[in-house]
Amino acid sequence: MSRCLAERSIDHVVLERGEVANTWKTERWDTLTLLTPNWQSRLPGYGYEGDDPDGYRAMPETIAFIERYAHVISAPVQTHTKVTSVRLSNGGYQVVTDQGEWQCRTVVLATGACNIPNVPAVAEAVPPAINTLTPTEYRNPDQLEEGGVLVVGAAATGIQFADEIHRSGRPVTLSAGEHIRAPRVYRGRDIEWWMDAAGILGERYDEVDDINRARSVPSLQLTGSPERRMTDLNSLTDIGVKLIGRLAGINDGKAQFSGSLRNLCAMSDLKMNRMLNTIDEWATENGLDDEVDPPHRYEPTAVDASPPLSMDLGNGQIRTIIWATGFLPDYSYLDVPVLDRKGRVRHDGGVVDAPGLYLMGIQFLRRRKSALIDGAGDDARDLSAHLAAYLDQRAVAG
Repeated sequence: MSRCLAERSIDHVVLERGEVANTWKTERWDTLTLLTPNWQSRLPGYGYEGDDPDGYRAMPETIAFIERYAHVISAPVQTHTKVTSVRLSNGGYQVVTDQGEWQCRTVVLATGACNIPNVPAVAEAVPPAINTLTPTEYRNPDQLEEGGVLVVGAAATGIQFADEIHRSGRPVTLSAGEHIRAPRVYRGRDIEWWMDAAGILGERYDEVDDINRARSVPSLQLTGSPERRMTDLNSLTDIGVKLIGRLAGINDGKAQFSGSLRNLCAMSDLKMNRMLNTIDEWATENGLDDEVDPPHRYEPTAVDASPPLSMDLGNGQIRTIIWATGFLPDYSYLDVPVLDRKGRVRHDGGVVDAPGLYLMGIQFLRRRKSALIDGAGDDARDLSAHLAAYLDQRAVAG
């Protein structure tokens, strides 16, 4: 957004609570890699410059990439400046920080969607002898006690934790709710290449039937490894991870799990195959069938006929629980009446329900790829154009 505003000669400042790429530096685990290939990190006026376009950047490389971008575009970043309040003031906004106050006509909320781990209320009933961690606290298996680990959540984060921790020698049980299975490579090309080329990632928010539902779907079960291997529930059970249903409650030290695991896995398989059908149709329509591998389908997710519905958390077998149950945005600084009853900002494709206020970096903001690095540029171009028009209208009015 800063780059797009600069191209329009709009004076602005970027306020950052820590340092550039702060969240990547302080709230991510050691082995995390991007789920998108390097070539897909396309930003306005900048892109991947290395010799491994099909690889997946680790954290140090990701941090360096963002820092380099800020330097290349000369972004006016004011670091170590925590915003404590954004409020309406004199037809614009007053932004209060721990380093002083700002008065401005417009504000872009670019604090993202992954600020606060979404730990379920059932966590309060976990026996005190069991350690609990969120994804922002987990760094590597060495920080965990020896013994069993219960990972709650089977989207991208949960399956990465389950895979890494089980390979460290600690037995893992994975509690799986709704999830979306996806191959890392399909017909010889990265699944992200197919989704990009076929227009799936570029689908707009005003082209889907239920945008609220689309914004709440879990992340694809993907990992970024040098082997480009597929990590799904089948690959996890192959190495010994135990599958169990969605965590429904904890009473007297006993965890109860939903009996819907088989149905959820069947639905996940169905969604994956629908996506592969879309890709196959696009490949045929665009004459690619002879250039890529032939279509194929994956074995259905294997689930025990009767997965356990309960687990005694007091018998010492589970020593750690990790809540891979998603994140929530943090709008505690926002003193403008634009939040709905669920605490989400009311907006139309990033144009917030308050004049001159904009939103960036949340799931399916304007396009299906909005939450990816690759989606930020298109959203910023659209919203900076709207912002510029708003400022022009203000200038004409008075």
